[in-house]
Amino acid sequence: MSSESLEVWKRSARLSANLYRELGELKDYGFRDQITRSRLSVPSNIAEGYERDSNAEFARFLCIAKGSAGEAITQIYIGIDVGYVESSAGRAWIGELKEISAMLGALIRKKRIKPQ
Repeated sequence: MSSESLEVWKRSARLSANLYRELGELKDYGFRDQITRSRLSVPSNIAEGYERDSNAEFARFLCIAKGSAGEAITQIYIGIDVGYVESSAGRAWIGELKEISAMLGALIRKKRIKPQ
C-alpha cells in the first residue's frame, strides 16, 4: 500500500492539478505562487507523512496537510473577492477542500489512537 491508495491523497492531488490548470494564466505571480504552494502542500504532506516510520509522525504530517487546506480555502475566498477566481468554481473548490480537511481530521484521529 502507498499514499496514492488513500482516497484523501487522490482527491487532494486531483484538486491541486485542477486548480493549477485553472490559475495557470493568472498574472499576479505572488498570489498564484502562494496558492500553488498551499494546495500542493496538501497531497505532498500526506505522502511524506505516509512514508514516515510511525503513526505519530504520519499524524503530524496530516496536521500540516490539514493546515494547508485551510490556507488554500482562505486564499480562494480572497481570490473570489478580488476577481481572480470565478465565484461558482471557487465555492466548489472550497467545498472540496472542506471535505478533504474533514477526511484528514478523521485520519489524524485514527492514527493518533492506533498503537505503533
